[in-house]
Amino acid sequence: MSAPKEAPEWLRAHSRRIMTSGIVLALLYVGRSVLIPLAIAIMLSLLVAPLIRALRRLRVGRTSSVFVAVAILAVSCMGVAAALGAQVLRIAESLPHYESNVQRKLKTLEDAATGPIRRFTDETSRLTEIRESAEAPSLDTGDPERAPPAAAPATAVLEPPDYALHPLHLTGKFLTALWGPVQFAGIVLLVLIFVLLEHASLRDRFIRIVGPSDIRSATLALNDAGERLSRYFLSQFTVNLGFGLAIWMSLSLLRLPQALLCGVLSGVMRFVPYVGVGIAALFAAAVALAVDPGWSLALGTLGVFILLDVIVGQLVEPHLYGHATGLSPISVVVGAIFWSWLWGPAGLILSTPLTLCLLVAGRHTRGLGVLEVLLGNAQPLTLPQRFYQRALSGDPHEIIADARAFLKTDSLAAYCDRVMIPALHLVGLDAAADTITGDPQLKIRRVIVDVAGALSSNGLKSLQRRNRGAVLEEVNAGRVLREQRERLTGKWQGPLGVPRGTLVICMDLGSPPDDLAAELLVRLLRSEGIDARHFSPAELDAGLPHGADPDGVAIVFLVSAFPGAVRERAGSISEQLNGMLPQANLIRVFCPGVTAPSESGNSADISRPTVSSLGQAIEICRSWQAESAVRAPAGALARAR
Repeated sequence: MSAPKEAPEWLRAHSRRIMTSGIVLALLYVGRSVLIPLAIAIMLSLLVAPLIRALRRLRVGRTSSVFVAVAILAVSCMGVAAALGAQVLRIAESLPHYESNVQRKLKTLEDAATGPIRRFTDETSRLTEIRESAEAPSLDTGDPERAPPAAAPATAVLEPPDYALHPLHLTGKFLTALWGPVQFAGIVLLVLIFVLLEHASLRDRFIRIVGPSDIRSATLALNDAGERLSRYFLSQFTVNLGFGLAIWMSLSLLRLPQALLCGVLSGVMRFVPYVGVGIAALFAAAVALAVDPGWSLALGTLGVFILLDVIVGQLVEPHLYGHATGLSPISVVVGAIFWSWLWGPAGLILSTPLTLCLLVAGRHTRGLGVLEVLLGNAQPLTLPQRFYQRALSGDPHEIIADARAFLKTDSLAAYCDRVMIPALHLVGLDAAADTITGDPQLKIRRVIVDVAGALSSNGLKSLQRRNRGAVLEEVNAGRVLREQRERLTGKWQGPLGVPRGTLVICMDLGSPPDDLAAELLVRLLRSEGIDARHFSPAELDAGLPHGADPDGVAIVFLVSAFPGAVRERAGSISEQLNGMLPQANLIRVFCPGVTAPSESGNSADISRPTVSSLGQAIEICRSWQAESAVRAPAGALARAR
């Protein structure tokens, strides 16, 4: 009997991760009664930490500063709760004065909501009764079996006992209902005090448990989490305070009674994600409905809440919270759903800080790196990877949109160096591994032609799509882009007779990526007002065209898009260029591709002038142009003498 096959290592690893995740979730759910107060206390410790540091700078002892900060926090919370309770009681006392308004509006809302349904139901019942009365036989009252049913016996109504309405009994029920929140708040404050007093010890214990062999990583993780959470709490407190003040002033302008209560309630409830502002808005609208005989005040109140929430949510919070947390919008939503499912309302309030802690753990823990990808707001793909992925999908429009966003802050040469040419390297790596062939390659070439033509062509848009599909099946994208220019400038891309030292030649090494990189450099130089021409090794073998002056060429760029075997041809091509154009300056433009310039693998003849980007080549031409502009007046003056 053969032994059973052992499961693959990747399957065992995934099984271990799934089991570990299940155990962690179970512990979080079972221990929520202990973990929720602990989590709230830790979050509050980060909130009061700046106050403690300020007290310490005033030479207040650590223990005293902790108790003072906690006392200020407790008194502030109790003051807000007492103010809210007093305002609510005042509204409850004044409700009898507005009872008629409330009843009339409730009747109006009921008629508007249920009136059509009720009329439809009544009409349906009437038609059904008419049909049944027409089909049913007449009842014989003398037949006892057909006698009408007897009336149902009267049901007794039980009155509550007198002791249920006794003041002591009501007080006991009130204290019983109040004991749970008071107990919870007391536990949180007690844990908060010990967390603040033992802050250094707890930090050292955490480092000992998490990373005794790598204290640096554990310390960086703690500092990162503390800084992000502190910025988040400060930003959230500032935004919610400003939101509450704006609501108070706006409702005061609308002359709504209890505008201060609505402002405080909206500022406090805004700590509850997604539903807090809605609850505060409904409460304020209900107050407006009760005190105003009409509907304008309630509609104006809802309009104020909607307008201010849109302004804060769309304009203020993205700038503050995005930099403060580093979480993506979808991760905030998913985190709110997850933590509210796991811990209820407390989880909903703590969802963003807890999700932020998971993000920091994923950033600094090797085995949890997937959390940073899923939760972070950083781009999951680099710009070259995005270019390559969109090109594989045949979507030039999204690439062009990304490129135009890039060009708002940087140059086209930088886009070619940082995005397009590294993306060509990714294509070349997959092509060398035979993972993309046939139709995907043709799709990528079409996208590259569209993108390069849209970003770099001047006056060539009408020529971009002429016979493009048939041409791309046989030649590369660089050749197609070059032919677009040649339709306007001629075979030699301009006149052959040019002044001495005014021409720049961009020579590719013969591969399709090099051809495209050389054509991109030509277009970039022409946009700078430089007479640049694109030549290939085949044209170099044929020699200079008849009528061309070798002295007209000032600079020759030997262009290579990324490291590869084709760079071995650079030496022989350089010798040909030196023999054909002895007066020209030969400069190699060897781009690194997706690697760093120091890792580009340029091993051939490093003694020759070499740059690693198209941008550097353009800077060389700009310097050459400036020097030529200075030398020209000096030469004219010498000839005049």
